[in-house]
Amino acid sequence: MANSDAVVCALAQSKMDESNVKANACQTTGRTFGAFGGIAAALRSVANSDSWSLEGVYLHAAPLFTLEDTTNKALPSRPDSPAQDCGRDEVERCTDDAQKEEETFQLKFESKYINSSVPLYQDYWLKCMRADLQKVQHKRLANLVMSQCLAGLSSPPASSPISVSSPPGLYVAPYALWQELPEVKRKRLLHSLTASDVRLQEAMFELILSETSYQKSLQVAVGLFQGSAELRNALSPVQNHVLFSNLKEVCRVSEGFLLDLEARLGQNVVMSKIGDVVLSHRSAFRRVYVPYVTNMMYQEALIAKLLQENKKFVMAVKKLEKDPVCQRQTLKSFLVLPFQRITRLRLILENILKRAHEYSTDVTNLKEAIEAVREIVVECDSNVQRMKRTEELVSLEKLVDFGNVKSIPLVISGRHLIRAGALKKLTVKSNHTTGSTVSRTDIYLHLFNDLLLLSHKNGQRFSVQDHAMFPAHVRVEVLNTRMLGLPPEAFLLHLTQNRLKTATAIILAAETRLEKETWVQLLSSKQSIAGV
Repeated sequence: MANSDAVVCALAQSKMDESNVKANACQTTGRTFGAFGGIAAALRSVANSDSWSLEGVYLHAAPLFTLEDTTNKALPSRPDSPAQDCGRDEVERCTDDAQKEEETFQLKFESKYINSSVPLYQDYWLKCMRADLQKVQHKRLANLVMSQCLAGLSSPPASSPISVSSPPGLYVAPYALWQELPEVKRKRLLHSLTASDVRLQEAMFELILSETSYQKSLQVAVGLFQGSAELRNALSPVQNHVLFSNLKEVCRVSEGFLLDLEARLGQNVVMSKIGDVVLSHRSAFRRVYVPYVTNMMYQEALIAKLLQENKKFVMAVKKLEKDPVCQRQTLKSFLVLPFQRITRLRLILENILKRAHEYSTDVTNLKEAIEAVREIVVECDSNVQRMKRTEELVSLEKLVDFGNVKSIPLVISGRHLIRAGALKKLTVKSNHTTGSTVSRTDIYLHLFNDLLLLSHKNGQRFSVQDHAMFPAHVRVEVLNTRMLGLPPEAFLLHLTQNRLKTATAIILAAETRLEKETWVQLLSSKQSIAGV
């Protein structure tokens, strides 16, 4: 199920739509914030926000193969970004770097084993994901049918040629399969290898084949789009740097990886291991993929802005996208390639591991390689979530008014919003003739991992009434609401030290019992909540 979950996760994360839905952290009642939305959800949320300024963007600022395609912690500092504080000096530096890269960057890679008819990686990835998702959805039915069809059947003799279908997504010829390689045919290896051996070779060859497809798409991204003088002239040096980030370095790393993979195939067409090759490139993968994926939110925000405001950019992109080498793929589909590749790589390695012999020397390497790729994806997700949380704070700070209350900075390193929502403040008044009466007033809570704000909401703005450090000076008490004549959704909030350095308590009521339980659980935490 780990493989199935990863497929669904990868597919869900990579549906990066182009809708301009605003992600406002303050407009959703009772919203709990956390890291469960996935990388792409966070990228969309931050990219569609208005609060990011490209002037403060820091960027982590690829010979490709030449085959012809006959198909036609103080915020906001982030030390892991490729360029910081793109002011006037930064513009000059970006310009100089771009000119130097144009002089030194050349497309020169040519595969020894796979011809130019290999599809673009977008096509490969989409077909693979559809096939894998279909496997997940119909797993039980497939297992039932397979068990019935194979009941009583014996394995084919080793001397019989084995035929294995193409990896999902790659339907190209020739050399779409390991078994179609000239050396495999010449040595008649299908007559001497078992079916499981052939499947293992095909699984390892898919890693090489898919990397070649990936490299072909990167060639288009770098050679056609990033290398376009017309597109470059439509952008400022900083915008150009934001748009393409360290894509050329991603290309170089991919090329080096592919060269080593093909070298392994060249040593022996029946490959005994491949995990060690992946491990030898893990540091390079981390160096290029983490900054690229982390900075994708800036690409998204910039593209949305340029499509609305820069006609020269729109015309240049439309012209480039009509080039036959794009095969009707968009610029955005090329920019998301590294994200798609690093999330897919783990699945390919898991497939190889599943087919590897139990006592193979490659098993340990494959397991370590899978874990290395997983750690890279986790780090990417962590960085994106951290930026998303910072964006939520930046958006909220613009809407908060402290008035007569002493103001405190909301955007500080390590702080993130856990939950925000409207509640009712209950005030009980005693009357000798009519008995006790309960009045209700609206109050809005913003619970951070280290702070609690209590405000009145006026339209889209928030007027702060009180605040306390959380969890040190915040605790809740469950009330006997029936005996006190209060609604069952009520609970008591204690601020042991509020903005005036005094203790106070208020009765709050949620809309539902479930909402009450959620607030009580979060406010009862004895330590600041991270990653909720």
